[in-house]
Amino acid sequence: MGDDAPQMSSQRPYLLRALYEWVVDNGMTPHVLVDATQPGVRVPAHAVKDGRIVLNIAERAVGGLRMDNDSLRFSARFGGVSQSVLVPLPAVIAVYARETGQGMALPDDPRAAATAPDSSPAHTVEPPA
Repeated sequence: MGDDAPQMSSQRPYLLRALYEWVVDNGMTPHVLVDATQPGVRVPAHAVKDGRIVLNIAERAVGGLRMDNDSLRFSARFGGVSQSVLVPLPAVIAVYARETGQGMALPDDPRAAATAPDSSPAHTVEPPA
């Protein structure tokens, strides 16, 4: 394709929502694997292992789940304490069903890499309460 081809929006938010719906429609529990070192990620620090965190995003496990074109947001209980979670979509590595492991790693978004600032802001990992 030439440089004059129209720019399309990222496919990542659409894949996230479609995979979530597919897992739920099959009666399974949707989980996301997140790179907690990415800028803007807000998750409980005590739940991060090796820079990654697995989050259960089933409707029964979270409150106020929002999957928009920029981020995944919800509140959930960690160690009995309710916390707000924010995951910018570039930090979502994969979406899968807990019970079977079936799912998909999300593709890189080449536009995000091209437009990323030279100095990334620090990410936020919530300290344990």
